Amino acid sequence: MKTKLLMAIAAASLVALSGCASNPSRQQIGTATGAVVGGVVGSSVGLGTAGTVGGAAAGALIGNELSKNRR
Repeated sequence: MKTKLLMAIAAASLVALSGCASNPSRQQIGTATGAVVGGVVGSSVGLGTAGTVGGAAAGALIGNELSKNRR
């Protein structure tokens, strides 16, 4: 559990640091945030790697959709 949390923190840090190269759009931020949150939630459910990856994918999709510019 502790290792998974450290991996999630490392992934979030990597995403945050790579975003410094350019100004990310609102949609990119939403996708990255959703992926990190989904990965942490999927990991905490206890389904192992599949839960973490599935949670990250679902979180990225949801974060992407919620952060789209609606006109």
